Amino acid sequence: MRGLLLLVLCPALAFAQPVMETKPTKIFTEVGGYYATDSRTPFWMQANQFGIVPKEIPRASLRAGIQMDSWHNTLSARLKKKRVIGWGYGVEAVANAGAQTITWVLPEAYIKGRLGAFELMAGRRREVSGLADSTLGIGPYSISSNALPVPKIQLSLPEYTAIPFTKGVVAIRGSYAHGWFGNSGNIIQNYFLHQKTLYGRFGKPTWPVKFYAGFNHQVQWGGRTNVLPELLARNGQLPSSFKDYGDIVTGSSLGYRSVVDTTRISPFDREHRIGNHLGTIDVGLELTLAKQYSVFLYRQSIYEDGSLYYLINIQDGLHGLRLHNLKPASTAFRIQDVVVEYLTTMSQGGEVFGDLADNRGRDNYFNHSQYQSGWAYQGQTLGTPFIPPGNDTYPSLPRYNFTNNNRVKVAHLGVSGSFGQGNTFALRCSYSLNAGVYDKPFPDNIWQFSTALKLGVPISARNGWLATATIATDQGKLYENSTGMYLGIRKTWEYYKYRIRN
Repeated sequence: MRGLLLLVLCPALAFAQPVMETKPTKIFTEVGGYYATDSRTPFWMQANQFGIVPKEIPRASLRAGIQMDSWHNTLSARLKKKRVIGWGYGVEAVANAGAQTITWVLPEAYIKGRLGAFELMAGRRREVSGLADSTLGIGPYSISSNALPVPKIQLSLPEYTAIPFTKGVVAIRGSYAHGWFGNSGNIIQNYFLHQKTLYGRFGKPTWPVKFYAGFNHQVQWGGRTNVLPELLARNGQLPSSFKDYGDIVTGSSLGYRSVVDTTRISPFDREHRIGNHLGTIDVGLELTLAKQYSVFLYRQSIYEDGSLYYLINIQDGLHGLRLHNLKPASTAFRIQDVVVEYLTTMSQGGEVFGDLADNRGRDNYFNHSQYQSGWAYQGQTLGTPFIPPGNDTYPSLPRYNFTNNNRVKVAHLGVSGSFGQGNTFALRCSYSLNAGVYDKPFPDNIWQFSTALKLGVPISARNGWLATATIATDQGKLYENSTGMYLGIRKTWEYYKYRIRN
């Protein structure tokens, strides 16, 4: 819109030279304070926050960040809404003050470049992976917004891009990345992340019915250790050669090979795959009803240890429904989004693990015999927060490797909306039954209820001032009962810039 306005105001310049636009630079700062009835931060106050809220309730928090996106367009490309060249960056820092210490977190620090539909990014950036709601819901199963982002280099198609000759009916998006866990684990140091995604959309964006399908593949691999025996790591080194990388990418099993280098490959790797592999296979359906509501149905099926291939853990997965209000906004009370989800990880292929197709169970989600720090980064679960680190749960519960509770059922409701002049609210409610792990089950299935309500009130919308308040509570036997509150004030600056290329 601003580019068209520039053409109207400066027609001679506009038609003589290509127009270039610098998209907004956004800067924000926020200060806030916490209070809780227990030293532990309530679940929905710290879960799915990209690791910026500590699990021990802080007294105060200071956050600041800057983000810039820019692309340069020729006039013809601008009119066709095609981005030709672009770049951007983002940095965010958070300081949390406790009773005696101040901890610093850097949830974002990245730079990116764009050429056509492709983007190359390096650094740490907030991202999730999979077909699921990441704003009000539980979040995607394998990569949610629960942990600090892993630093990586990533080539991607960040938006659905039409495949040539399909007239926009078939579009794809995806990514391919290499990341570094560094020394975040206490068993293995300097290990890596391999990550790839591919999702397809079937149906034009304007169609009332669209289908989605795709997968994501996550792998922990490589690294060194002084702790694991030779059965698990040869000479303290896990496979990390270029040839091994091919097996990482393809997920190839070494158990069917007649020739394997036993001086490098441990018996554990020879019987399984190199690295810790996991992910989901996703499907979705989007419906637009009378141009007033959008309905999105989705299902994520879990794979981690071969059970999904034989369909013996097919009942495990995330099921979701999101209802989005497309009606024009008003000052009256308004429901904007409703999300209903159900997650179960109870099956894991059954409690028996063997060589036969029907007894390849005990998938033991997010735990691993080699990468015993689990599917986590900096001690926080990378996937769904409902499979937590064992140290987060009630002290009397049994401990087991990374997580002591990966057999769960969760019913979740999320509702967001607005009221008055720009005031917003978001409510999350979750009820879970928790059974522990197959090797160390809880004495009884224990229940847990967690909820949070967040309010946003513009103090001065024109000047970018926003007040926020969050109240959350945990009641049950998985976590210690706690009720907490956060009050914050945020100031946002936005800068726009236009110029004509010489």
